[in-house]
Amino acid sequence: MHHRSLLLLLSLLLSATAHAQLYKSVGPDGKITYSDAPPAKPGKVTEKNAAATAAPSTQFPYELADAARKHPVTLYTASNCAACDNGRKALNARGVPFTEKTVQTEEDVARLKQAGGDQELPLLTVGSKKQIGYEADAWTQLLSSAGYPANSQLPRTYRNPAPQPAAPVAKISAPTQPAISTDTERFAEKPPAANAPPGFRF
Repeated sequence: MHHRSLLLLLSLLLSATAHAQLYKSVGPDGKITYSDAPPAKPGKVTEKNAAATAAPSTQFPYELADAARKHPVTLYTASNCAACDNGRKALNARGVPFTEKTVQTEEDVARLKQAGGDQELPLLTVGSKKQIGYEADAWTQLLSSAGYPANSQLPRTYRNPAPQPAAPVAKISAPTQPAISTDTERFAEKPPAANAPPGFRF
């Protein structure tokens, strides 16, 4: 009787094991593992997240990505500046990724001087080197010495970041102001903002 009970118990254990669920997982090295617990993070999800957070420069061909990493390009410009427009067109035609900073306020002028500029725009900085004013031959030589390809290798879908002020404006919450009591103060007009600080030449 005791022997028959033992056989019944073993039969039940084997049946339970046969019905247990197994999970198959594939590791980064391609190794297949079976377990009774589900994998914590599927490998494909991790690969997708890594690709989504890749830096834009990794989308460039090696020569262009290497130049952009070692010698980033910044262009300082102002409104109604024909030389600035010519410089911007030259960079786009050559396929040079660059950051554009606009100069309009006194704070912008201070940042321009910190970057090595003076009273002339545009200013082109390529890594630690600079070129004041637009001169096609000088810009070509400067970019070539930094390793930028002579012809555009940018992906067709790539777009440079939108221009930003040379001195970014800090976002400060406006203080509460008393109500305007007179019509003169209410309808006072502010002078229009200048395109660039006086004294600049293009």
